[in-house]
Formats: sequence, structure tokens, C-alpha cells
Amino acid sequence: MDVILSILAILLIVIGIVGCIVPILPGVALAYAGYLCCYFCSFSQISTTAVWVYLLLTIVVSVADYILPVYMTKVAGGSKAGERGALAGLIVGMLLGSIVGAILGPFFGAVIGELIADSSDKRRAFKSGLGSFVSFLLGTGVKIILSFAMLIAVFGEIFPAIKDWFVNLF
Repeated sequence: MDVILSILAILLIVIGIVGCIVPILPGVALAYAGYLCCYFCSFSQISTTAVWVYLLLTIVVSVADYILPVYMTKVAGGSKAGERGALAGLIVGMLLGSIVGAILGPFFGAVIGELIADSSDKRRAFKSGLGSFVSFLLGTGVKIILSFAMLIAVFGEIFPAIKDWFVNLF
């Protein structure tokens, strides 16, 4: 059973890392599921505390991924119309199921929302969209980092020699 769980752990985490970029897959959640598979292996030394910490981080990162485009639109000087546009663009981009839609949806949504509210202020509309785009990059980066952290932890559990090498390296 340990072999199956180990293979499943690595597969889920690798698919999770891909899912951090591809909008249709719940990247961090899949990586966490892989982490749990490793936790349930008989040889695992992963602590219960680590499982709860990674769960909390997974939830926070997943929720932030939906809130961040709206927040960054506001930080970049966008109005409520830009925030709503970024949210609508995020939803439409995700429904299209493409990477391009998920990346550019919030950007164009924020720009269009700002232009509908005030078509004379194109600079503000672009800044609002840019804030939304930066949030996508930031959110994706954090998801990838968290997923790689789980991958490293799982590899360390499955292959103790790698764990010893990594510990001695630093």
C-alpha cells in the first residue's frame, strides 16, 4: 500500500503544480492531497502539526487567489467598477477554461469596468488592470512555492537519502 500511496503522492503534487498555472485544476488542493497520501504511508514521519499547517496554508492561498485580483485592482487605484470588472473577468476567464482567459480575464475585466465607469480616464483603467495582472502573477507564484514545498517534503519522506543530502546541503 505504501508504494501506491507514494506514487499517488508524487503524481498528485506534480499535477497540482501544473494546476497552479492551469485554471481548471485546483493546484494547491491537489498538491495537499498528495501530501496527505504521503502522510498516511507507514514510513512517514510527517507530523500532524505539519499536516494542519499545510492545510491552513492551502486554504489561505486558495482563498487569496480569488480575493487578490479585486484587492490589487483597488490598490492600483481602481474604483469599485474596476474591482467588479476584475471579479467578472476572473469568473469569465475561468469559465472559458483556458490559461489565457484566467490570466487576461481579470486584467480586461478591470480595464473594461473602469472604462464603463469613466471612459475619459484610460490611464486609471490601465493601472487598474495592471494591478489585477500583478495579483495573478503574485498568486500563481505563491501557489507554486507552496506546492513545491510539499513536493520537497514528500520526496524527503519517500527518499530519505535525498532528505539527508538536502539537510546537509544547508
